[in-house]
Parts: sequence; C-alpha cells; structure tokens
Amino acid sequence: MSTILRYLTSGESHGKGIFVILEGIPSGLRIQEEYINKQLKRRQVGYGRGERMRIEKDRVEILSGVRFGKTLGSPISLFIPNLDFKNWEKLMMAKEPEEEHSFPLFTKPRPGHADLVGGIKYNFLDLRNVLERASARETVARVAAGAVCRRLLEEFGISIFSRVIQIGEEKDNTDWQKALKNYERIEASSLRCGNEKIEERMKELIDKAKEKGDTLGGVFEVVVLGVPPGLGSYIQWDLKLDARLAFAVMSIQAIVGVEIGMGFKCAFCFGSEVQDEIGYTEGKGFYRFTNRCGGIEGGMTTGEPVIIRAAMKPISTLARPLRSVDILSKKEVKAAKERSDVCAVPAASVIAEAVVGVEIARAMREKFGGDSLEEMKRNYNSYMEYIREKW
Repeated sequence: MSTILRYLTSGESHGKGIFVILEGIPSGLRIQEEYINKQLKRRQVGYGRGERMRIEKDRVEILSGVRFGKTLGSPISLFIPNLDFKNWEKLMMAKEPEEEHSFPLFTKPRPGHADLVGGIKYNFLDLRNVLERASARETVARVAAGAVCRRLLEEFGISIFSRVIQIGEEKDNTDWQKALKNYERIEASSLRCGNEKIEERMKELIDKAKEKGDTLGGVFEVVVLGVPPGLGSYIQWDLKLDARLAFAVMSIQAIVGVEIGMGFKCAFCFGSEVQDEIGYTEGKGFYRFTNRCGGIEGGMTTGEPVIIRAAMKPISTLARPLRSVDILSKKEVKAAKERSDVCAVPAASVIAEAVVGVEIARAMREKFGGDSLEEMKRNYNSYMEYIREKW
C-alpha cells in the first residue's frame, strides 16, 4: 500500500452523486458509515443556508477499502448520492440522448463564479458544464475524506475544532481557549458562534442581506490540538506544513484569505511582539510562553495548538443578480440565478476542519509511515519517547 495520503473527488452538483477515493489510510482503523454521516450532517446546518439543504440528507456509502468495520490499507472509495438527481436526470444524463430534446442553455455567467472563465477555458457554450463541477456541492466529498482522516487522528489524541468569529461587520473577539471551554455552545449554534449576543446580531445581518437579495461572508477559525512537534519540513518549499494547510483551506470555494497564528497582524508589530519565546522545564521539555506563530515554525509543527483562520467572501449567486453579458448574444443581461445560500460561513468552517484534518493526517503518515495502524502507532510512540528522553 501507499503511505502517501491523497484523495480524488468526482461528481457534479446535480448528477447521480459525489464520489471520493482516499488512499494511504493504514489497515486496522475502525471506521463506520455513521461516523462519516455525522460530519456530513454538520456541513449541512447553518443559519442562512438555502433550499438545497432541505432536499439533501447526505449519507455516505462505503464502496471499498473497508471490511467488517476496519480499513484494509487499500484505497477507500466513498459515495454520497444526490437525492435531487431525480429532478435533473434528463438534464444531467451521461449517455447521449436517444432522441433529440431541447434543454435550456446556461449562458448568463455570474460575476464571482467560475462560469465565464471556465466556459472560455473548456470551450463550453452551456455554462452548466462549468457550474456543476465548480459548485460547493463538491465539498461533501472532502468532508467525507476528512472524516476518515479525523478518525485516524483520534487514534493519536489529535482533535480538530472550528468556530465562526465574524459575519459581515459583526465580530466575536473571544479568545479561542475560552471559546473551546464552551464548545458545546458552538456546536449547538446555527452560526457556530460561541457568543450568544453576537450571534443574534449576526443573524440580523443575514436577515437584512436576504431581504435585499444579497449575501454575506465572514471569518472562521480552526484549532488543532494534540499535534506532535516536527510534522512538515523546512527542507523544501512544498513540504512546509503551513503552506500545505493554507493551500488546502484556500481551495475551498469562496475562500479568499488564510492566516496562521497572528497572521496579518504580524505586519503591524515589532518582532518582539510576534515571536514566541522558548522555555524549558525538566519533565515537560521545551515549550513556548505564547503561541503567536499558530503552532508552526519554519514549516513544521511546534507541538503547540495549530491555529488557522480564513476569510470567506459573500456567495456570488445573488437573488437580485448583478450585470453580466450573455455569451451567445453578447448583450448585457442580469446574471443567471441558481439555488444558493445567503451565508455559508458555518458550513465552510466544517469543510475547513476536514481539509485541515487531511493535511495533518498526511503529515502524520509521512512522518510515521506503517502499513497497519499498529505499526504506525509503534513508530509514533518511539518518536515521542525519543523526544521525552532526549529533548
């Protein structure tokens, strides 16, 4: 088997379903469909979600790579059906139609979407060919893959959390450590916000946006606890874990900015206000007095919590569409409308948990290898013992 953890997704927004193949998970890991379904459900909730979430009740089917509830070390293939496919079957059929039939062309590209550039790149006059794959519906596959990786990380005491810290101009300045003490409140919140008063103001903003036919973005935070020091590497640019995490989070639809630790604030501070001073205590070993770097120095984990924040732009499909140009007539029109959300920042935070989990799991596989979970744990325990005894 390969110890290089990677995954590939396929499927269209209104096709039969979404597929993902995940490779590199060691044998012997317990995984159940219900565990993955729990994460899929978390992705679907949130104040400001659209009609699609009332249609889709995402449930995964494990097609291969698992037997009797344990991974085999072979590629794991997962399938999440699109329940709405029955209403789109004629429009999204894979085979060539047996008889001619007319169907509406999607020719009015939406500003901010992949529609126009994708049509130019792939020579499509029906932009549905673009939007079906560019849709955020694809992220259901990433959450499924991330759920399997999360299950692997749990075996090593690594846990992942997220919360929404801003919607529009409303911001929750609560420290992440204080917020995690009240994490049940975050999980129960329709906006994944730990501050009830701020959440209500966020909801008011979303309601106003909906009334105007507009949308809202925001900022979310992902925290990873229990990560050992030394994941990633300074040796090559593409091995730096902070770069890989930023890449993974930035790849989520509508994400326009990613920061780790203090992030952009560092640019406005003196060096003495940014660096994490180092301490040492017998029995505890080396530690940092602060964690401004967000748990990563030189492209490697320090052993402190990994802190990532990302900015999500407002969703581009508007109930009151913006100006556009029809790609066939070349005349000015209003952009096309599809079912969409007013605000999807809470869902994006759950998706970010998944892609972060994949990258942390990938770094763990690179560091500790092993064809079976038992072998990987032996390697991990040996490394941690080495740190305790020598450092």
